[in-house]
Amino acid sequence: MESQQQGGKTVTDGDTELQARVAWYYFVGGLTQQDIANRLGTSRVRVNRLLAASRESGQVEITINSDLAGCVALEHALTQRYDLLDAIVVPTPDDPGLLRPALGVAAASYMAGLVTDGMTIALAWGRTIESVMDALPARPGRGLSVVGVQGGLAHCGSLNTFEVVSDLARLYDAEQHFLAAPMYANSSADRERLMAQSSIRDACQKACSADLILYTPGGMEDSLAVNVGVGDPQVVEELRAKGAVGDVLGYFVDAAGAPVTHPINERCLAIPLSGLAHGKRVMLLAGGMDRVPVIEAALTAGLANILVTDEGSARAMVTDHRSD
Repeated sequence: MESQQQGGKTVTDGDTELQARVAWYYFVGGLTQQDIANRLGTSRVRVNRLLAASRESGQVEITINSDLAGCVALEHALTQRYDLLDAIVVPTPDDPGLLRPALGVAAASYMAGLVTDGMTIALAWGRTIESVMDALPARPGRGLSVVGVQGGLAHCGSLNTFEVVSDLARLYDAEQHFLAAPMYANSSADRERLMAQSSIRDACQKACSADLILYTPGGMEDSLAVNVGVGDPQVVEELRAKGAVGDVLGYFVDAAGAPVTHPINERCLAIPLSGLAHGKRVMLLAGGMDRVPVIEAALTAGLANILVTDEGSARAMVTDHRSD
């Protein structure tokens, strides 16, 4: 324990009067740790240590009066309701444009704690997934493999769907395995022929056995699967009439998370939804009220065991089922 001469007497980090003085300056007086160090003639490192000691001794009790307290309660409620391994809830930003980056940062932080040497990570594409890549720190040389879980879009102005695997592989200096196919085949017969190709079949098998799978479901209003993948308003209306609430990896699902009966689902090139249901760790990240129905559908069907979402969406999901 460090001691120091102050005002003619020797004080230690366990000195309750000094702890109280530092805590007062910091929590009540609003001084920075460096300001306190200058005032007391000590170092900022020691001030930090004294603050920690004051918390441990019970001199300082901190009550969290912020959005995060509500988020923790929602995380617990979601974990219990959907039998999840974990849930991460972030405060909903005032600017909707900041939602995807917020989810990306939260998912990247959580993911960084999961990744270990030699893992296989499987991921879908999407603007939210891209935000995760933007927030992840580079950690090369860990013997990882990265594999795609769905076919891509041949033309999309906002995102190159075939680069998501490369982006993550570049961060981790990992092996790359692509599901080199379009999102939707021209027909169910074409789909079967493509899925039978050894490169696509092997990629799907590797993805289904991955240590971690990441994906974001799409809603029926504003998603790349609807706007670009389907691209036909009449087909979208047909899907709605069948009860579709959104898509999971390009498969359009109903409120129970089951694929609706429609030809487009027979043309979708992606790992089967059973690959998500039986995955080791499957992280679903999505937020916004328009995505709540498809998030709930995916969780109800057991298509994820880790959820990253925002407070507004989480509260809607918990409130919807409070009387169940």
